[in-house]
Amino acid sequence: MTRLPRISGKDLVKALSRIGFEVIRIKGSHHFLQHSDGRATVVPVHSNETLGPGLLTKILKSCEIAKEDLIDVL
Repeated sequence: MTRLPRISGKDLVKALSRIGFEVIRIKGSHHFLQHSDGRATVVPVHSNETLGPGLLTKILKSCEIAKEDLIDVL
């Protein structure tokens, strides 16, 4: 099983953008991203804080992205 990388919300938004997600709106520190096929998620971007492994797993599930695919994009 592959371990999740420790990344910040800002880096996750960049990685998801490379996969095809785009930021549709920002409300405070929460970036709402959507893919052209309808998948959507919310990523909190707080200065340089890293996302916890549970939150990162939940975001990947809502995006329907495998851990390995995220690591390849990073």
